[in-house]
Amino acid sequence: DRRRDCPAAGSPIQPIIKDVGEVYSRLLDHRPVIQGEIRYFVKEFEEKRGLRELRVLENLKNTIFDANERVLPKCEQAMQDNLSETFKRCKQLQADKVMAREEKCIAHWEEFMREQQKKRAEVDEEHRKAMERLKEQYSEMEKELAKYASF
Repeated sequence: DRRRDCPAAGSPIQPIIKDVGEVYSRLLDHRPVIQGEIRYFVKEFEEKRGLRELRVLENLKNTIFDANERVLPKCEQAMQDNLSETFKRCKQLQADKVMAREEKCIAHWEEFMREQQKKRAEVDEEHRKAMERLKEQYSEMEKELAKYASF
């Protein structure tokens, strides 16, 4: 079929065309060489990469297993221990604050009561003085009345 399609089929140009095609394929057509190199590169890359990735995956599996089996339980236990200790400290701090507030309130109350006693003493003293003045005033008024009652 090709010889019928090709105008130079069977002519003396045929060997030249064949030689040019071979020269072209050897010098200019790099596909077979490139394909071979690509296949070699892919093979090498996949083998090396596969082993590397297998090692990475194995290391990850070991790390995860180790974390699940040893690290996480230790962390949970430490967290529980520290959490209970923290709760105890918080309760103690809260109790200490309540006690401090109560003591402060008691001190304020005692100070308030002392001030009230002082004010009460002052008011009592003023009342006593006022009563004495009134007694004197009424005794003078009685003396005055006694003068007029003799009429």
